[in-house]
Amino acid sequence: MDMSVTTTDTVAVDQLWDRLRNEAGACHDPIMASLIELNLRVHRSFSSALAALLGRKLADSAVPSRALMELVTEAHLADPLIVEAAAVDLVAIKERDPACPDLTTPFLFFKGFQSLQAYRVAHWLWANDRRHLARHLQSRVSEAFGLDIHPAAKLGRRILIDHGTGIVIGETSVLEDDVSLLQGVTLGGTGKNEGDRHPKIRRGVLLGAGCKILGNIEIGEGAKVGAGSIVLEAVPAYTTVVGNPARRVGTKHSSMPAFTMDQTLPPLDYII
Repeated sequence: MDMSVTTTDTVAVDQLWDRLRNEAGACHDPIMASLIELNLRVHRSFSSALAALLGRKLADSAVPSRALMELVTEAHLADPLIVEAAAVDLVAIKERDPACPDLTTPFLFFKGFQSLQAYRVAHWLWANDRRHLARHLQSRVSEAFGLDIHPAAKLGRRILIDHGTGIVIGETSVLEDDVSLLQGVTLGGTGKNEGDRHPKIRRGVLLGAGCKILGNIEIGEGAKVGAGSIVLEAVPAYTTVVGNPARRVGTKHSSMPAFTMDQTLPPLDYII
């Protein structure tokens, strides 16, 4: 990898912004010129470009794009860590997703990245007791992108939401840093219980497409959940589970599958 920024350290946001603008300059398609101008060239900062992008994507007749752009900007100014998180999320996509050739592509086109950044603003609103507005933003993300992330959920940094369609993350869910999720993942409850009722996903976990993790259970650091699995019990660290109900397969590994995006499974007859 030839990038000079990395998710293992704090990304210099200004450096990332320079990289984005330079990459955009390499596109000479005349049809794309106005889109790149609107989303990148006219802006002076990464924060400004991101606020404008989210404002346009999530506006409706009730809350127009200008109001949303100003809201995102307000959140960024109040909590600069939101902008830093967006920057390292973007780099994480470039590092992990083989379909991502540069930084500009996920910034402009990947709804997983855009939904995550809208969630970060909604979470800030929720924490500052502006909950109706947080729910409105959650609703607009669901309508526009097909993802539903509750604004009270706690998500870390360097999160990759690959494809994004059908993601559901419940109110008391926790995702630590360096988690990767594919389409159709559900982090849900198991009924009408109130209080802490959603999964806790530890660092480095890979959640395969369509898996459902239900209840206040822990998916341990570095674990891998196979596609389509239904997980109802805690998963130990550095363990692979698959099936309905999910069961452990193979032996413990030592890698962080969220980084490698390796979705291969041990032989299914090799059950722990």
